Amino acid sequence: MSIFQDLKYKFNKFNAFEKIITINIVLFIVARLTAGIGGSSKLVTYLGLPSEFSSFLWKPWTIITYGFTHFDFFHILFNLLILYYISIMLLNLFRPKMALNIYFLGIIVGGLAFLLVYNVVPQQYLINTTTVIGASAGIRALLIFLGVYMPDSEVRIFMFNVKLKYVAIFLVVMDVLGLFGLNQGGNVAHLGGALLGYLYATKLQQGKDIGSGFERLMDTVASWFQPKSNLKTVHRQRKKSSYAGKSKKEFDTFNKQKKIDLILDKISKSGYDSLTAEEKEFLFKAGKD
Repeated sequence: MSIFQDLKYKFNKFNAFEKIITINIVLFIVARLTAGIGGSSKLVTYLGLPSEFSSFLWKPWTIITYGFTHFDFFHILFNLLILYYISIMLLNLFRPKMALNIYFLGIIVGGLAFLLVYNVVPQQYLINTTTVIGASAGIRALLIFLGVYMPDSEVRIFMFNVKLKYVAIFLVVMDVLGLFGLNQGGNVAHLGGALLGYLYATKLQQGKDIGSGFERLMDTVASWFQPKSNLKTVHRQRKKSSYAGKSKKEFDTFNKQKKIDLILDKISKSGYDSLTAEEKEFLFKAGKD
């Protein structure tokens, strides 16, 4: 097996977010290697989202590709570390396609927010930003989604357990304050992604998956690149895996079982004493139901 085939095999074994992280790293390396005098990169210019709407019309793909593009080392380091850890939680609790819907819609809505602000708000109120890049809008969407959908769940930050709702509030406050800083355009995109995450969570609690249409669109686009088979296939009706259109009670039952599975898995790996007080209380109440 050649090196290329070996890398391809390993890449295909990755989950969706590990593939996204890999693509981000590859593009970052290419951007740095091809950087010209003054540190600029044609790749960043080609893939980054421009602030002028007329420029965007000539490069419509940038509404997605800017979310895969980084040029600063610490920018990509922190973004991808957060994306990796948050994706583990998401893929354990939700369908992979739903998690991807939130991520990509966060990038798109963040990009649209950036374009709207920089083409509607008078220039004297804006800091000159020609291009926005980075996966932060998609990451914000995922974090705010979790903070709204399961606000009392906790994550470990350094030596402390912090509820997701407080993480979400902190991020939004920081992004609002960031509107008055040098990364104004980036913070506008962050807030756009945060808004998407909030809307996705609140609608999902009502039993509506607002990403279902986007998911069908992506499935259609993906099918264009799949090899066609001449073999006839027999189709049979399958039960829908999506919870779109279901009641909030059904959502709660599904996610309750998911949380129980995660706690039991944690016990099997680290023992009962590794559980937090909230997890022990949740498991006790679940056993009584």
